[in-house]
Amino acid sequence: MDSIISKLEELIKKEMDKMDIILDSIVWIEEKNNNTLRVILDKVNGIDLDTIVEATNIINPILDETDLIDEQYTLEVSSKERGN
Repeated sequence: MDSIISKLEELIKKEMDKMDIILDSIVWIEEKNNNTLRVILDKVNGIDLDTIVEATNIINPILDETDLIDEQYTLEVSSKERGN
């Protein structure tokens, strides 16, 4: 999974940089029968909900197009403050 996360970080960071958003981390979480791909973002003066939604709308197609993850999962995009 580490190589998949690294590839996703590269692709997502490139798009987030265009929006002046900092990709803090991407984490794969396995809990019972639920998998979560958590993308944690930040911005210089903080990140608001509208920016999170906009980023999610960019991240979703990247995940769909690359189709790197075989397992079912939930995408969770949050701010650094929320992600910790």
